[in-house]
Amino acid sequence: MMMSGTAIVGARVVIGSATSKIETTNLLGGAAAAAAQPGGNNIDGPVNLLLVGIDARPKGSSETAVLADTIVVLHIPASHDQAYLVSIPRDWRVQIPAYPKTGYGGSTEKINSAFSYGYQGGGTELEKRARGVDSLAQTVHSLTGIKFNGAAIIDFAGFESVVKTLGGVNMCVSERAESIHLGIDKKGKIYKLWYKEGVGIQDLPPGAKPVVHEKGCRRMSPELALDYARIRKSLSDGDYGRQNNQQQLIKAIAKEATSKGIITNPLKLNDVIKAAGKAFVLDTQGIPVEDFIFTLRGVAANDLVMTRTNEGKFNTVKIGGVEYQQLTEKSMDMLAAVRDGRLAEFVIANPGFVSKA
Repeated sequence: MMMSGTAIVGARVVIGSATSKIETTNLLGGAAAAAAQPGGNNIDGPVNLLLVGIDARPKGSSETAVLADTIVVLHIPASHDQAYLVSIPRDWRVQIPAYPKTGYGGSTEKINSAFSYGYQGGGTELEKRARGVDSLAQTVHSLTGIKFNGAAIIDFAGFESVVKTLGGVNMCVSERAESIHLGIDKKGKIYKLWYKEGVGIQDLPPGAKPVVHEKGCRRMSPELALDYARIRKSLSDGDYGRQNNQQQLIKAIAKEATSKGIITNPLKLNDVIKAAGKAFVLDTQGIPVEDFIFTLRGVAANDLVMTRTNEGKFNTVKIGGVEYQQLTEKSMDMLAAVRDGRLAEFVIANPGFVSKA
C-alpha cells in the first residue's frame, strides 16, 4: 500500500478523518515564535516535541494547584527513523524567565513551577494550560536552546482509557515499589487514594493496604500500569526512576498500539485513536496531524530510545532547606546534542545515559 501513490492518498484521508477528534490548539504561543525552526513550521529536518504531563492536585490541597509533573522532549533526528525520549528532572533548579501574560516577573526555582506561572490567571482551563506549556517551553528554550516543532499536554490519567482499549500493556518492574495512589483489600478490590504532603496516604479503607509492585515483568491492567508510572517516593532513585517508568509506559503503549492485533483491526485501531484523542491536547504548529504520521512512519515503537539525565543518579543541592537537582555538564551536553540534532552520536559515545530497562 505504501508503494502505491493512490493508496497513500487514500490512507491520508482515512488518517485525517480518524485524527480529527484529537484536540489541537496553539500551546507554544510566544515560545513558537522565539524558537521557530529554520524555514518555519516544517518537519523536514530534526523534530522536537515538548510533552508535558500535568499533576492536578486534589481540591483542598495547600500545594501549588497545577505543576508540570512530567517534562519530556521527544527528539527525532533528521533521518526520521529513530526517536528518543529525554526526560527533564522536575526538581531542576533553574532561572525561569518572566512571563508578561500573567504578570510573572521571573525567579530561580524548580523547573516544574514554570508551568504553574503560566497557568495562573483567568481564562478557560485549556487557555490556562496552553499558557503553562508556553511558559515552560520558553524556560526550556532559554536554558538549552532547543527549538520545538510542537507540543502536547499529556493527561496520564487519560492514558488509562488508552491502556484499557489496548487490553493492558507489558511493563517491567525494576525494584519493589509501594503505591501511594492505589490501595487493595483482601478481596482484591482496588481503591484510588491520594497523598497529602506531611500527612500521608488519604482515603485508605480499613483492612486495605497500599498496592505493592513486585520486581519482574508482567502484563499490567490500566490501573496498575498508570499507578506504577506515577510512583516516586518508594523508589531508590526517586524521580529518576519515575522518569524511566513513565518513558517505559509511553513506549509500551506505542508498542501495543502498533502491534498486528491493533493495526490489522480497523475497528480496534479506531477505538485506540479515539481514546488517545481524549488523553492529550496536541499542538503541531499548523502542520496536519496526518503529515506528522506519514513523515515519521519509519519510527517504530522498538526504535524509541529511553534516555536519562545525570545517568539516572542524584545530583542534589540544598538551598534554604529545599532540595533541588542540578544537571551535570555531561547532561547539558546531551541537551545540546538534542538542540543540534546529534543525539544519536552522543548516546553511542555515552551509553550510561541510555536507560537499561
